[in-house]
Parts: sequence; structure tokens; C-alpha cells
Amino acid sequence: MKNERQPLLIVEDDPGLTRQLRWSLEKYDPVFAADREEALKQVRQHQPSVVLQDLGLPPDPNGTAEGMACMQDILRLAPDTKIIVVTGNGDQSSAVRAIGLGAWDFYAKPPDLDVLEVIIDRAQHIWELEQEHKALQRRDVSPLADIIAASRNMLAVLRQVEKVAPTRATTLIQGETGTGKELIARALHRLSDRADQPFVAINCAAIPDTLLESELFGYEKGAFTGAARQTPGKIELADQGTLFLDEIGDMPLDLQAKLLRFLQERVIERLGGRNEIPVDVRILCATHRDVSELIKTGAFREDLYYRVSEIVIHIPPLRERDGDAVPIAQELLRRAAEQHGRTVRGFTSDAILAIESYAWPGNIRELENRVNRAVIMTENPMVTCEDLGLVPGEANPFPTLKMTRDNAEKEALDHALSVCSGNLSKAAELLGISRPTLYDLLKRHRLLQV
Repeated sequence: MKNERQPLLIVEDDPGLTRQLRWSLEKYDPVFAADREEALKQVRQHQPSVVLQDLGLPPDPNGTAEGMACMQDILRLAPDTKIIVVTGNGDQSSAVRAIGLGAWDFYAKPPDLDVLEVIIDRAQHIWELEQEHKALQRRDVSPLADIIAASRNMLAVLRQVEKVAPTRATTLIQGETGTGKELIARALHRLSDRADQPFVAINCAAIPDTLLESELFGYEKGAFTGAARQTPGKIELADQGTLFLDEIGDMPLDLQAKLLRFLQERVIERLGGRNEIPVDVRILCATHRDVSELIKTGAFREDLYYRVSEIVIHIPPLRERDGDAVPIAQELLRRAAEQHGRTVRGFTSDAILAIESYAWPGNIRELENRVNRAVIMTENPMVTCEDLGLVPGEANPFPTLKMTRDNAEKEALDHALSVCSGNLSKAAELLGISRPTLYDLLKRHRLLQV
């Protein structure tokens, strides 16, 4: 414990117990409330890390509904609070229900004050550790901390990011909408020697063609109607840092020519200006479109493509990132619960199976929207399949070892037969098995043409 006494809120309407707790818990700075309204007032004023919560509060001192409601209101107001609920007459079922709704621990009346003090000390210690951990996270954030990856193909992307980041290479990031292209761009910037300089992003698809040029290159006073003062563009603002051109595939052709000139000469001219302004900036680009098809149709300059794609990073869609969807969803849930002050603790098993099985056509952006909505709207301590708007039937059970082995076996047989043009002797030799064994396997997997 720290030398300064920590506030401890005691929500209790029994005057005798209140007096007993006041003198026995003098190592803390106890404040008291006898009902829900007063309890919330004390939470706002003193911000206690630990609360002792009696479940029997007026106007229903013999029931638990008011105490449960008070507990949930406190957690909505201060989600990190450790609430220790008080139960009477051996009412373990109420304690268990309170834990399910977000309480941290419980004790029974009449309290053993020595045991109660140990419970409070432990709750206070855990709260302090959690706050220290959050402070460390804020101070020492890894450049890749925002990107959750366990799948092989996404880990390969992160290794590529680590290699490319320290260089000055112009990089094109390709991937479907919602895959996290800007996250990758920001990671490239934070891992570079320009990390302390500006990161300036512009979405080429979100700005009308008539305004995009002035947004990128800036303009002089009087360059056009409404140009009341000299204004630097995004390229100039990113000097010494990184410029991220999102959705570059939507950039109009005339502006592509001007961007190409900048990439070749590294100087710009503001609209209405005559002076060349040198700019030292690293260019990162992103698009969800097939650039090769755009080049074929004449919608994208081939020479610009070669300039912006010294390095190409392909981000796989979420449906191809085996094992990533659930940990990403869990982190999104934690952030959403913290942002909205909700005590949602996780996903039910059917929700986890549905998250794993759903194709996620909108990728991480769709996952984030569904989780955020579920956290706001759910009335349960755990997010369900229905909260996410997913159909339970969409979830497939985790494959057994036998299912996995059979699938791998069938795939190997298919491949061998294809390579050997159906010649069983050659296929058996290629697989390192005898012809009779191959024959048995083909029959078992119904691959044998009779």
C-alpha cells in the first residue's frame, strides 16, 4: 500500500455495521453511502478503487435487486472499480450472480474483519497493478502494438514491415477495404527514422477531384475564388516525415502526372505559384483496387505505378488470416467496453465459433462495427451470437485431429494423382507407400474410379 490513505466506498444501510467498519478499516479513508443515489455521488466525488457493496439496499433492504442495480451503475461510471459484494444468510446464489455481472469478490455477514481486510487489500493491489500496466502501455507502445496477428500470412506481413520501415523505399500497400492498410502505413512510419516527424494522411477517394490538387500541393493567395491566404498542401506539411496517399487508385489522371513529377524531382509548386519548393518526404500509398487492371483500362499511369511500388505489401483479408479473428475481436471488445463504460467481459462459446467461421466480407472494419454495437446494446455480461448479429448455425465445430488428418491425406492423394496423371504406381512411389496401401486409401476417400 502507498503511504497516502486510499478512499474506500462502503455502501451499507446498517448503522451498526457502518460504525464497526469505520474503526476497523482505518488504514483506508472510508466514505459511506446508504443508498444507490448517494453511492453514485460518492463515486463521482472520491473515485474509489474499491467498493464494499451491500446487496440489500433501500427501498428493498430484504431483496437484492437494488444492490445489483447499484453495482452495475457504479461499474458503468467507473469500469475499473473492484466491487466486493456483501451477502447475508449464506446467500451464495446472489454472490455468484453478482460476480457474473461484474463484481470482483464477495464476503458474508457478519464479516470476519481480518478476512475482509485481506480481501480489500488484495483488490486494491490488483487495481494498482492494472493502473500501472495501463500507464506502461501508454508510455511504451510498440510500433506494431495496434496490429494483432497470429496467422502465418499476417506475421509474414509484419516481418516485411520491419524490413521495409527503416528504408526510404516508396511503398504500395494493397488489400481489401477494412483490412487495416492505414495501420500498416502508420507502423512503417513509427519504425522509420522519421518517427518523430509528421505523418500526414489523405484519402484520394474522399476528396472531390476539383479540390484534391489544392489539398495535395497547396495554393497561393488569390489562386482561385476563395483563396484568401497562402496555404501549404499535404505534401508540404509532411516535409521531413511521411505522406500516406490512401486509395491512390482513385486519383484522377491529370493529378497522377503532377504527382509523378514530384516523385521524380522532389519539388512542388503551389497552385497559383511560380516558385519550386523542395520537399523531403517519404511516400506510402494504399489501394483496394487491382492496379494492373486500372493500367490496362488506362485509368492509372504505368510509369506512376512503378514509382509508387518500389515495395508492395499485400494485406490478406480477415477470412484468410487463420486464428486472427477471435483475438482481434477480444481486443476490440476490451476497447469498446472501456470507451462506453460497459462491464461486458467477453464472448460466449457460440459467439467465438461464429466469429471464427464467418467470412467477414467487410474485414476488420465490419468486425469492429459489430463488436462495438454489441457492447453498446447487449444486456448480458457476455456478448452472444445474437448480439453480434451472426447466425449460430454459421459456426462450425473445431476440427478434430482425425478430421484434420483425413483432409490432409485426401489433399496429398489428390495432388499425387494429379502430378502423376492418374498413374497409381508412380503416385504410390511419390507418396512413399506401397500400391496396395494407396489402393486402400483411395477406396477410403472415395477417390478410386471403378
